[in-house]
Amino acid sequence: MTTGVAISQSTGAVFQPGDLPKVNLSQIINLTDDTGMIQHALFNIPNRKEGYCIDDNARALLLAVLTCKVKKNPAVLALLQVYLSFIHYMQTDNGEFRNFMSYTKICLEERGSEDSFGRTLMALGFLANEGPSNALARTGADIFSRAYRHIDKLVSIRGIANSIIGVCQFIKYNYPDDLKRDLVIDLSNKMVRMYEDNKKDKWHWFEPVLTYDNAILPLALLNAYEITSDESYLLVAFESLDFLEFKVFHNGVLSPIGNQGWLERGHARARFDQQGIDAMAMVLCYQQAFRLTRDKKYLKRMYQSYQWFLGRNDLGLSLYDPSTGGCADGLHSEGINLNQGAESTLAYWISHMVVASSLKE
Repeated sequence: MTTGVAISQSTGAVFQPGDLPKVNLSQIINLTDDTGMIQHALFNIPNRKEGYCIDDNARALLLAVLTCKVKKNPAVLALLQVYLSFIHYMQTDNGEFRNFMSYTKICLEERGSEDSFGRTLMALGFLANEGPSNALARTGADIFSRAYRHIDKLVSIRGIANSIIGVCQFIKYNYPDDLKRDLVIDLSNKMVRMYEDNKKDKWHWFEPVLTYDNAILPLALLNAYEITSDESYLLVAFESLDFLEFKVFHNGVLSPIGNQGWLERGHARARFDQQGIDAMAMVLCYQQAFRLTRDKKYLKRMYQSYQWFLGRNDLGLSLYDPSTGGCADGLHSEGINLNQGAESTLAYWISHMVVASSLKE
């Protein structure tokens, strides 16, 4: 067990809670109204023209759960109920979810993407397992259970991966659950097959390209191993994580794959338009790796990933703005995107809360 410290940057030194920026959820509150979280911003002003999406409200729900776990906060508890209510409203009669809603409260599709479905299940799983009250946990579990029957139809690997994490969290809430454990096995076997189909020479990945939210994939198999004890999931998780780490860490500095072209096998990587969700996924993955192994090298990598937001990145610029509590929308070759939208701001604060919780383990 650790003793309230974690590993800092590339030196291996420890860091303390005082090294983290003070909690300032002003931009989270600023982007949230009575309906839910508005997805985009003009600088730090909510861009109501772009409306809402379940992707960000699911991330916001996850943040609220993690924040209440670190320290219960009545204001965050109230926000949690707003995000959960939005997710409930966006669930269709057959249990699926719509993703986008205009500011005028018009749903813009009959069914959202598989990625948004998986992210929503992940957040609901965390709420069921770690929610701040039994009533909220039960509400999350009920919404989750209505969506559950659609999981085995998923094709998108990120939809599958996020769903695996959500189901694993739900199993912890309702342990034991052999049917859901069998589903985790089926979904994880799909991921392993994808990995084996695409692994070639020095390319150890699930697809022929590295794109976005990459660390969610090994994170899913680390969660699956925790539930099933299947060593094959652990092997693929760490082999793929090592490969990803080789591609995105340089001299102890995280440099996520840029979304201006990604990284196709056999080609040069896109360096810029780096996104906060990639740093967040690395933080979550290293947290789970440490939980399973107790190896402090994963704490070190977790903190290095978190430091990307604070200026330990390719340009030496902080994306986190302590004056607003918001986070810039991306790291570009010419600087940072000054808009402080929901996705990036949530990515920062989820990462912050994960690091903060590691100091208590």
